[in-house]
Amino acid sequence: MTLIMGIVNVTPDSFSDGGRYLDADAAIAHGLALRAAGADLLDVGGESTRPGAERVDPATEQARVLSVVAALAAAGAVVSIDTMNAATARAAVDAGARIVNDVSGGLADADMLPVVAASGADVVLQHWRGHSADMYADADYGDVARDLTVELGDRIREAAAAGISPDRVILDPGIGFGKRGPQNWQALRGLDRIVALGPRVLVGTSRKRFLAEALDSDPAAVTRERRDLATAVTSVLAAQAGAWAVRVHDVAATRDALRIARAWREGGE
Repeated sequence: MTLIMGIVNVTPDSFSDGGRYLDADAAIAHGLALRAAGADLLDVGGESTRPGAERVDPATEQARVLSVVAALAAAGAVVSIDTMNAATARAAVDAGARIVNDVSGGLADADMLPVVAASGADVVLQHWRGHSADMYADADYGDVARDLTVELGDRIREAAAAGISPDRVILDPGIGFGKRGPQNWQALRGLDRIVALGPRVLVGTSRKRFLAEALDSDPAAVTRERRDLATAVTSVLAAQAGAWAVRVHDVAATRDALRIARAWREGGE
């Protein structure tokens, strides 16, 4: 059964809900609401990785997220920390996080993989080709699915060299990261090749621009509700391709879509 990872952005500038949960109490309440709606995992982040976003120093990032991580973990949630900083990853695991979600796949901070290895936490290694400020500079692929498979295979090997076994690794194709509209669809169509690498696979399409581009010639006209519906559809398709989990803003919509897909598959049993 595919798990649902709910997004808790403790940031002022995330592309979809930046600022809504910057206050720690608001972020904690939001995380608990996502869990009540059916989230199996909660991904807490204090640095926006939207296109064009500037970096946040680790001290600011930690001030935003650590109390949120601690409170959600104390409430019994399985918490993931969304960070590219090894120091934040270490502090978040100490506060109760059980997964480190590094959108750079360990490439942004040379200390990340050794820190995760020592922590005992699982790690999400996302496909990545550069920071948000200029993430499309290297969006040049031969065969998108093949290139992603090769580069994610490299991350598995780097993690193993640092002492992280493949059973602790989760792969993420990095939808929207260093990929222009059609390249995201090509990555998703090749998801089975990433699944075949062996580790669990996490897919995050939630509310991203490429969905809006598929729905309307004017992506800005596509409402959040329509993006959430499109997210739920892609989440079902990702599940059918073997995804271990999907990362979403609207947990309820994706929960319902996955349940309907399961009823279709199992005949309502």
